[in-house]
Amino acid sequence: MKSNITLIGMPASGKSTIGVLLAKRLGYSFVDVDLVIQEKEGRLLKEIIDTEGTDGFLQIEDRINAGLDVRHSVISPGGSVVYGEAAMRHLKEISTVIYLKLSCEEVEQRLDDLTDRGVALKDDMTLRDLYEERVPLYEKYADITVDETGWTAGQTVDELRSIMEMRIAGSAGSKD
Repeated sequence: MKSNITLIGMPASGKSTIGVLLAKRLGYSFVDVDLVIQEKEGRLLKEIIDTEGTDGFLQIEDRINAGLDVRHSVISPGGSVVYGEAAMRHLKEISTVIYLKLSCEEVEQRLDDLTDRGVALKDDMTLRDLYEERVPLYEKYADITVDETGWTAGQTVDELRSIMEMRIAGSAGSKD
């Protein structure tokens, strides 16, 4: 059984909010990779994207995610983590990857200013374009998908906790 949980999904899918609540319920640490990136780079995500461009930011994000060394943690990377093959290979090795799935409409309702949030949007790309580009990647890398459309953060956390408790109980009975 992998000792970490990684939450992937679109911006505003609740990776940070749900991640903190889930970590508290499981007695895990919480790792917000966007904050780790800002700390290691000494600047805001928005500043990194403005200076390095989207591709430069994605390279930094991939490198930092691929180097995470944590145990018993809920990891919340940025929504663009799925573009980084090294990062996703590493996260799949050290954690159970859970895709927090939302409809594009619900993502739009929850989001306000994309650039202020440090969302890696390529030029002339709409939120729907981004959604359609990323969803197949989230589905590809997910060990578990939780469709949280219409749910509160609390309902999502309850569902994730019961899924993880079942997995832990199931792995306790098996020999690796």
